[in-house]
Amino acid sequence: MSSLTDIIFLLLIFFMLTSTLVAPNALNLKLPGTSRTNTVTASDIDDVSIRNDGRYFLNGKRIDIGALENQLGQSARRMGARNYNITISPDRGTPTEYVVAVMDIAMRYDINGILAPEKN
Repeated sequence: MSSLTDIIFLLLIFFMLTSTLVAPNALNLKLPGTSRTNTVTASDIDDVSIRNDGRYFLNGKRIDIGALENQLGQSARRMGARNYNITISPDRGTPTEYVVAVMDIAMRYDINGILAPEKN
Protein backbone atom coordinates (compact mmCIF):
# COMPACT_ATOMS: atom_id res chain seq x y z
CA MET A 1 0.00 0.00 0.00
CA SER A 2 2.81 2.41 0.76
CA SER A 3 4.37 1.93 -2.70
CA LEU A 4 1.02 2.80 -4.30
CA THR A 5 0.80 6.06 -2.35
CA ASP A 6 4.38 6.89 -3.35
CA ILE A 7 3.46 6.48 -7.01
CA ILE A 8 0.34 8.60 -6.62
CA PHE A 9 2.30 11.38 -4.91
CA LEU A 10 5.00 11.27 -7.59
CA LEU A 11 2.34 11.55 -10.30
CA LEU A 12 0.70 14.41 -8.45
CA ILE A 13 3.99 16.30 -8.18
CA PHE A 14 4.78 15.60 -11.85
CA PHE A 15 1.44 17.00 -13.05
CA MET A 16 1.69 20.00 -10.74
CA LEU A 17 5.13 20.88 -12.08
CA THR A 18 4.31 20.34 -15.75
CA SER A 19 1.07 22.31 -15.56
CA THR A 20 2.97 25.44 -14.50
CA LEU A 21 5.15 25.22 -17.61
CA VAL A 22 2.23 25.29 -20.04
CA ALA A 23 1.70 28.83 -21.34
CA PRO A 24 -1.79 29.46 -22.70
CA ASN A 25 -2.05 30.93 -26.17
CA ALA A 26 -4.65 33.60 -25.59
CA LEU A 27 -6.07 36.43 -27.63
CA ASN A 28 -6.04 40.00 -26.39
CA LEU A 29 -9.81 40.21 -26.26
CA LYS A 30 -11.87 42.40 -23.99
CA LEU A 31 -15.53 41.83 -23.38
CA PRO A 32 -17.78 44.87 -23.03
CA GLY A 33 -18.02 46.22 -19.55
CA THR A 34 -17.13 49.19 -17.40
CA SER A 35 -13.67 50.28 -16.43
CA ARG A 36 -12.76 53.40 -14.51
CA THR A 37 -9.02 53.16 -15.07
CA ASN A 38 -8.91 52.90 -18.85
CA THR A 39 -11.63 54.99 -20.46
CA VAL A 40 -11.73 55.16 -24.23
CA THR A 41 -13.95 57.49 -26.23
CA ALA A 42 -16.00 56.21 -29.13
CA SER A 43 -13.87 58.17 -31.61
CA ASP A 44 -10.78 56.18 -30.58
CA ILE A 45 -12.38 52.85 -31.54
CA ASP A 46 -12.80 51.49 -35.05
CA ASP A 47 -15.78 49.20 -35.66
CA VAL A 48 -15.38 46.00 -37.67
CA SER A 49 -18.80 44.63 -38.58
CA ILE A 50 -19.16 41.14 -39.97
CA ARG A 51 -22.23 40.00 -41.88
CA ASN A 52 -23.28 36.36 -41.79
CA ASP A 53 -22.43 35.94 -45.50
CA GLY A 54 -18.77 36.87 -44.90
CA ARG A 55 -18.81 40.56 -45.83
CA TYR A 56 -16.63 42.81 -43.69
CA PHE A 57 -17.24 46.49 -42.93
CA LEU A 58 -14.76 48.90 -41.34
CA ASN A 59 -16.57 51.89 -39.83
CA GLY A 60 -19.56 51.22 -42.09
CA LYS A 61 -17.56 50.92 -45.34
CA ARG A 62 -17.39 47.59 -47.20
CA ILE A 63 -13.88 46.11 -47.21
CA ASP A 64 -12.39 42.70 -48.02
CA ILE A 65 -10.31 40.76 -45.50
CA GLY A 66 -6.94 41.56 -47.12
CA ALA A 67 -7.62 45.29 -47.21
CA LEU A 68 -8.98 45.09 -43.67
CA GLU A 69 -5.71 43.57 -42.46
CA ASN A 70 -3.69 46.28 -44.22
CA GLN A 71 -5.88 49.05 -42.82
CA LEU A 72 -5.80 47.71 -39.26
CA GLY A 73 -2.04 47.16 -39.47
CA GLN A 74 -1.45 50.73 -40.63
CA SER A 75 -3.68 52.12 -37.90
CA ALA A 76 -1.95 49.99 -35.26
CA ARG A 77 1.47 51.24 -36.35
CA ARG A 78 0.27 54.85 -36.46
CA MET A 79 -1.48 54.88 -33.07
CA GLY A 80 0.69 52.34 -31.27
CA ALA A 81 -0.61 48.79 -31.05
CA ARG A 82 -1.54 48.79 -27.37
CA ASN A 83 -3.39 52.10 -27.78
CA TYR A 84 -5.43 50.97 -30.78
CA ASN A 85 -8.89 49.51 -30.12
CA ILE A 86 -11.41 47.84 -32.41
CA THR A 87 -14.86 46.47 -31.78
CA ILE A 88 -15.76 43.25 -33.53
CA SER A 89 -19.51 43.23 -34.21
CA PRO A 90 -20.77 40.05 -35.89
CA ASP A 91 -24.36 39.60 -37.02
CA ARG A 92 -26.41 36.85 -35.40
CA GLY A 93 -25.58 33.53 -37.06
CA THR A 94 -22.21 34.65 -38.42
CA PRO A 95 -19.93 31.63 -38.85
CA THR A 96 -17.15 31.55 -36.28
CA GLU A 97 -14.37 31.47 -38.89
CA TYR A 98 -15.21 35.02 -40.04
CA VAL A 99 -14.99 36.34 -36.47
CA VAL A 100 -11.81 34.38 -35.78
CA ALA A 101 -10.19 35.86 -38.92
CA VAL A 102 -10.62 39.37 -37.48
CA MET A 103 -9.50 38.22 -34.03
CA ASP A 104 -6.39 36.71 -35.61
CA ILE A 105 -5.55 40.01 -37.30
CA ALA A 106 -5.98 41.79 -33.96
CA MET A 107 -3.71 39.27 -32.25
CA ARG A 108 -0.97 39.54 -34.89
CA TYR A 109 -0.86 43.35 -34.70
CA ASP A 110 -1.36 43.37 -30.90
CA ILE A 111 -4.61 45.35 -31.24
CA ASN A 112 -7.10 45.50 -28.38
CA GLY A 113 -10.19 43.73 -29.70
CA ILE A 114 -13.55 44.22 -28.03
CA LEU A 115 -16.11 41.61 -28.95
CA ALA A 116 -19.51 43.31 -29.15
CA PRO A 117 -22.80 41.45 -28.74
CA GLU A 118 -24.29 39.92 -31.85
CA LYS A 119 -26.56 42.10 -33.92
CA ASN A 120 -29.97 40.89 -35.05
